[in-house]
Amino acid sequence: MNYLLPYIIQQYKDVQNGTLWIGSTIGSKLNQIDEQMVFTRPLESLHSIAEIISHLTLWRKETILKIQTGKGSKTDDCAENWLPNDQLEPKGWHRIKSEYDDTLIALIALLDSKDDAFLEEKYYDTDFKGHYPYRFIIDGMLHHDLYHLGQLGIIIKHLTMHGDANT
Repeated sequence: MNYLLPYIIQQYKDVQNGTLWIGSTIGSKLNQIDEQMVFTRPLESLHSIAEIISHLTLWRKETILKIQTGKGSKTDDCAENWLPNDQLEPKGWHRIKSEYDDTLIALIALLDSKDDAFLEEKYYDTDFKGHYPYRFIIDGMLHHDLYHLGQLGIIIKHLTMHGDANT
């Protein structure tokens, strides 16, 4: 029987656009902004919204690759991990956001094709340099989304309250 994967898939959907006890989702945060805000760093020490969404997309693509092949290709110190605004701006917010949305759809479809036993199968994690059950990366990506949801909240609050952001 499949009990865990449908629950995990629903959590991914809820963090994006559902109803969470914490009151905010990634979608609700992104709906608070306009395109001019996405490439703004409110403080030098904070990332921009575009940088965070690009970062989330990279790791979701990496998770999809790990599920499809049993091995990833990126590590935390790869150049694509935190692309700066000057590399993201030519791409444009619409494309950055579209790629982010597409990776969520692809990940959910991939997970939906699996059964609960898959969660205990092993893959090789290039970042942690070892074999781990798929539940490690699948749960980890959900935790990663929630972590960055908090960052988005701080960044958006700063941008909308202070308007004196650094680019």
